[in-house]
Amino acid sequence: MTRKFTRGTACLAIAALFTACGGGGSSYSPTPTPTPTPTPTATAPAITTQPSDVTVRVGQTATFTVVASGTDPLTYQWQKNGTAIMGATSASYTTPAIQVTDDGTMFGVVVTNSTGSATSTSAKLSIATTAGNAPSAADVVTFKNDVSRTGQYLVETTLTPANVNSTSFGLLHNVGVDGKVDAQPLYLSQLSVRGTPHNVVYVATEHASVYAFDADTGDQLWQVSLLGSGETPSDAVHSCTQVEPKIGVTSTPVIDRSAGPNGTLYVVAMSLDSSAKYHQRLHALDVTTGAELLNGPTEVAATYPNGSGTTTFDPGQYEERAALLLTNGLIYTSWTSHCDIAPYSGWVIAFKQADLTRVAVLNVAPNSSTGPAIWMSGDGPAADAAGNVYLLTANGAFETTLDANGFPSLGNFGNSFVKIASSGATLTVADYFAMKNEVAESASDEDLGSGGEMLFPDLMDSTNTVKHLVVGAGKDGNIYSVDRDGMGRFDPAKNNIWQEVDGALGGGVFSSPAYFNGTLYYGAVGSTLRAFSITAAKISTTAASQSATTFGYPGTSAAISANGTASGIVWAHENVPNAVLHAYDASDLTHELYNSNQATGSRDQFGTGNKFITPTIAGGKVFVGTTNSVAIFGLLH
Repeated sequence: MTRKFTRGTACLAIAALFTACGGGGSSYSPTPTPTPTPTPTATAPAITTQPSDVTVRVGQTATFTVVASGTDPLTYQWQKNGTAIMGATSASYTTPAIQVTDDGTMFGVVVTNSTGSATSTSAKLSIATTAGNAPSAADVVTFKNDVSRTGQYLVETTLTPANVNSTSFGLLHNVGVDGKVDAQPLYLSQLSVRGTPHNVVYVATEHASVYAFDADTGDQLWQVSLLGSGETPSDAVHSCTQVEPKIGVTSTPVIDRSAGPNGTLYVVAMSLDSSAKYHQRLHALDVTTGAELLNGPTEVAATYPNGSGTTTFDPGQYEERAALLLTNGLIYTSWTSHCDIAPYSGWVIAFKQADLTRVAVLNVAPNSSTGPAIWMSGDGPAADAAGNVYLLTANGAFETTLDANGFPSLGNFGNSFVKIASSGATLTVADYFAMKNEVAESASDEDLGSGGEMLFPDLMDSTNTVKHLVVGAGKDGNIYSVDRDGMGRFDPAKNNIWQEVDGALGGGVFSSPAYFNGTLYYGAVGSTLRAFSITAAKISTTAASQSATTFGYPGTSAAISANGTASGIVWAHENVPNAVLHAYDASDLTHELYNSNQATGSRDQFGTGNKFITPTIAGGKVFVGTTNSVAIFGLLH
């Protein structure tokens, strides 16, 4: 049917579209227009949580954090002693590796938005000092002194370029031990042992022993064996001669002086039981007695998924060559093969420092039975302030077919810089760099992983941008400087990295670099120890200076002593039948201050050379491992 409307009802029906109807029809009152919500008044920044004072050891980093309220967006500018820090524009700021001269430095932050700004109180940075068994700036608790692996000992007030010479300086003690000393000695200052303070040097051997010696007298304070009942150190597995004649402790341990009742030393030892079963175990030892802590040791065991199921860690197929890393409460172990004898892959296994439980596992070659392994010539994985871990892998599988993220399709990271992120119980490869000719170099055993990596402190480039760089070199003799914030990954056409310095080292690298006062130090095989200056975050393409001595295999892994930025000395070990300790002026490597062959009557000769030796400098002494002892050098009395 047809519905009819009068003019009045039609007007009502369409009242929402008109303000009034004319003539004899009805009228209506329109719905009121909503009142707009007032725009909130912008508020100026206010500091709700001020930065806190921080106390750290020399070589560590310090992190300062602020919490602020106010209308977004908020911007941040951190200041050091009232001067703006370039690039420090986040709610937290992490310093470069701390030097002794940073003690007492004040850090604050200005928070700004469109309506104003607020300035925080200043937080004080303090260097840890010894009180009882508290951590000290003078301690050396990890390979090459810090988790960046710079090799700097910056609180040396006794040894200087003026007194390190064959007249004033030499061999004080040569303390015998029960096996090769492949691990770098570690050092704690003024540690109370049985009620008496001692400067203590810790020495681990391939007989699976750990010793504590008084660093000044050479007297033994304690010794423990890490072997189980009826066990022996491992034999040279598969007759591999890379570590022989036996394998006990190869990697450098790590110490946390604040852990446990007196401080704790963490160390991995390999052994062989009476049923011919191999063991790899992580131990936690009291630094004052050597007693086992945390109901340890714990067996190293792990599985990891691969394309066909899982791969299982076989303790007999692996050796812990690279130094232990302790960061963010986790102890990282990383594993290499015996002479590239298959099957093996690329294990990184992390344990909780507090109780030695295994926390996380990563395999950087889960779908390969021929590596890569993790060698790095005794260097350890490095860590940045966020806890990311960096290492170099050796020759082995790498897929040039990449996934959507630009990662090798099967997850095999041979011959690469690798960045590892930790989240809860998970380790993942967060980023990587592989050379454009990765496959060819890997096939010819010309890999990166023969050498170790090092993290540069924050460097400013030519545009005043802060660069976070990791540097490494391997058998091809090139230096690779890689941006840790974007590592370049793999491109068959070019190397997408911050800098490559080709042929600069004069030989292949089986060593690790060192850094001091704007200079990078490298000692390749069959070449000289070389110093490269750093300008605007770039490495000089030719050496600023180099030693007169040519170092045979495996080159040399230098370490540096200094008092802040003054009195720098580069210490280098030469692996020859009669090992040689060299000392060079850090500002000019042509100026050799001392070597252990200079004194008459063989006064300072200290034993047979050994590979992968890094000297330890601490408390006016220099400690050098040999095939059966640790030599202690210092000022003669």
